Amino acid sequence: MIGEATLAKVEKARTRRVTRLGRADKSAFGTWFWEIDRVLLSLVTVLIAIGLIAVAAASPAAAYRYSGGNVQFGALHYFWRQLAWVIISLPVMLGISMLPKQMARRMALGGAAFFTVLLALVPLVGEEVNGAQRWIGIGFMQVQPSEFLKPLFVVSLAWLLSLKSQDDKLPVVPLSGLLVGSIAFLLMKQPDFGQTIIFATMWLALLMISGVSARILGGLAGAGFFGIISAYLFYPVATQRINNFLFSEGDTFQVDKAHATLTAGGLFGTGPGGGQAKFHLPEAHTDYIFSVIGEEFGLIACAVIALLYLAIIIRVFVKLLDEEDSFTLLAAAGLMTQFGVQALINMAVNVQLAPSKGMTLPFISYGGSSMLALAIGMGLLLAFTRRNPYLNRSPYVVKWSGR
Repeated sequence: MIGEATLAKVEKARTRRVTRLGRADKSAFGTWFWEIDRVLLSLVTVLIAIGLIAVAAASPAAAYRYSGGNVQFGALHYFWRQLAWVIISLPVMLGISMLPKQMARRMALGGAAFFTVLLALVPLVGEEVNGAQRWIGIGFMQVQPSEFLKPLFVVSLAWLLSLKSQDDKLPVVPLSGLLVGSIAFLLMKQPDFGQTIIFATMWLALLMISGVSARILGGLAGAGFFGIISAYLFYPVATQRINNFLFSEGDTFQVDKAHATLTAGGLFGTGPGGGQAKFHLPEAHTDYIFSVIGEEFGLIACAVIALLYLAIIIRVFVKLLDEEDSFTLLAAAGLMTQFGVQALINMAVNVQLAPSKGMTLPFISYGGSSMLALAIGMGLLLAFTRRNPYLNRSPYVVKWSGR
């Protein structure tokens, strides 16, 4: 029998463990646990779990298409690789979320500079895959600099635009436009029209949130329209994509197969592993994984995933309504804009509402660079949205502190 002294020790140890997670705990982990947005973290974790299930469903089709199933891990080759990237990416996301805001900002600024240099080196040392030169080989893996640059660059733009609150004479808007234009030029050389749209959208969203005048926004809207027309007339990649989408000219094989796969399962799907249309679908595990989900788990599952993305976006923007720091507001809003627009574009392509752009579905599509870059971006977002639970805030009041 267990003596009373032993029972007392067990109870004391249990109480100590509970106390360590209590609000009075001042350790680094305790502070992080109570300040982190646990609802947002839970939603993202659910999204990653769904992604693993989706990659497992798409992996046999991808393995069959690219290697006839003769790969190291068989039909689930891409699933095991994605699981490895998730195991690597989750600690990265949680580690970054524990950083103080100033340290997270410095990390983003340094990372943006580093990956901008890598992006500039892509035309010189990059590797071509499927007709596009977007990757740099590093050891046993390929790195896509633009994927990592997206979250880091949006934080850098947020910092730059927040400086205007310190000095109205600083030319932050034209300087930010010059930076975005330089990145767009490098991306369109790869070519990567989809990522160019993402960077431009992030910049415009930050300008609107930062309070740029309607006159400037109107001028930029006109310039954007002119840019799209010019791209259609003089940029062959844009011409082909737009013609394929609007007039069904050229090769529409991918989008046609994606739509056929998406609707093959009806409302409830064929069941895990029961899909057959996915074996005729290019990039089933990356760009068109949403269609694989539709075939095997049904259109209702696709709707649930879309609502999950919407819930994450709403969660962040509602939380920012009473944010008082200009940099935090801009950085978090920019990161969520990047996340939301990327998800929207991917799903729109799969349902034939947008031309094919080679855009992955955040946290669901297969890809090491994509998963790790998204983990970095979400870690930064979690770091910037950490809140002291005892701090009183005045709702709907924004104070441009510029810190």
